[in-house]
Amino acid sequence: MTTQCAPAASHAGARPGARERVLSAAYDLFSRRGIRDVGVNEVIHRSQVAKATFYRHFPSKDDLVLAFLDRREQQWTHGLIEAGARQRGSTPEERLLAVFDIFDEWFHQADFDACTFINVLLEMGWQHPLGRASIRYLDNIRALVRTLAEEAALRDCDAFARSWHILMKGSIISAAEGDHDAARHARGMARSLIERHR
Repeated sequence: MTTQCAPAASHAGARPGARERVLSAAYDLFSRRGIRDVGVNEVIHRSQVAKATFYRHFPSKDDLVLAFLDRREQQWTHGLIEAGARQRGSTPEERLLAVFDIFDEWFHQADFDACTFINVLLEMGWQHPLGRASIRYLDNIRALVRTLAEEAALRDCDAFARSWHILMKGSIISAAEGDHDAARHARGMARSLIERHR
């Protein structure tokens, strides 16, 4: 996934390295329960590493959370959203709208966990280093939207990306509130936004 992850095992069935086990355990725990609710000792226990081994790879809990956010960007932003949109859409505009088709499937999954970057930002606050990191990852999502808008030759791509990103974040929050059809509602508004920026 990321350049920080342990290399893949050389043969099938090999146990992942200690760093990968810690990061995988943290990814699951942080995604489901947030940052403050999960302690280092729980991650150590779940990953079955020694405390000294944990701190050799992650000198602080914040370092672990930053690695978790980086993995989330690789898996969610690039792996699910960007790759999924490019695979589903045959034109730039279809790729933009495909974002909400992907969201619709995601919102209907039993393990829907909302947006990690929004969650961490709200939990830690914008002044905390983890909150600032989350803002940077959200900026990266908006930059991805801007790139798709440029490929679609839309007008004022920066303003378009900001509005589109509001639709994305709003639909995620609505889904977290229990509106599992939020992406379908947002998709209709998204289509109108494209029309205004053609």
